[in-house]
Amino acid sequence: MDYNGFDPGWQMAGGTRSVKIMIAGGFGTGKTTMVRSVSDIRPLTTEETLTQASADVDNLIGVADKQETTVSLDFGKIGINDQLVLYLFGTPGQERFWFLWNGLFKGALGAVVLVDTRRLASSFRAIEAMERQDVPFVIALNRFPDATDHPIEEVRDALDISTQVPVVACDARDRESSRDVLIALIRHLKERSDVAVESR
Repeated sequence: MDYNGFDPGWQMAGGTRSVKIMIAGGFGTGKTTMVRSVSDIRPLTTEETLTQASADVDNLIGVADKQETTVSLDFGKIGINDQLVLYLFGTPGQERFWFLWNGLFKGALGAVVLVDTRRLASSFRAIEAMERQDVPFVIALNRFPDATDHPIEEVRDALDISTQVPVVACDARDRESSRDVLIALIRHLKERSDVAVESR
C-alpha cells in the first residue's frame, strides 16, 4: 500500500508512522479476542471474572457463557509494514464502563466497531459514539460459529450506517482475518485523506 501524502499519526525513528486505533463494540462482541489474536506483542488486558454480583447490572443475553469481561481497556500493537505501526486500544463493552470511552478516544485516528450479528443492538452505542465524536470507522462483522450468515448489505441497512462506512466480515480469533480488518480501516482512512486533499 502506498502511503505517499498520507500522514496517519506520529513519526517514529526511521520514518515509521504510529497510529492509535480503537477496537470498539458492545459487550461480548470479540474486542479482547481481536486484540489478542492480532497483536505482535503480548497484549495488556484488564479482564476480570464475571461474578454473581454483576448479574443485575450486565446484560448477558446472548453471551450467557461469557466468563470474563474487560473493565478498563485492552492494549496491543501490530506492525502493518515497515512504514506503519498500529497501537490498538480495546474499549470495555458494558454500559457501566462507557464513561471511560471519551478518554480512550483522545488521539485516535480511527476505529473498528466489532458487531455480533446475533445481537446487532449491542453495537448501536459504539456506532453512535463514532458518529458523535466524528471518528472514522469500519464495521467488522465477527462471524460467531452459531450466527446466521447475513449478506453485508442487509446488516448495513439494519445498522442504518452510511454507504461510506466499509463493512467487512471477519473472525476475531484469526490473526490474518483481524489484520485484514485493520488494513481495511487504514485504506478507508487514506481514501478520506485523499478526498480531503483533493477538495482543498
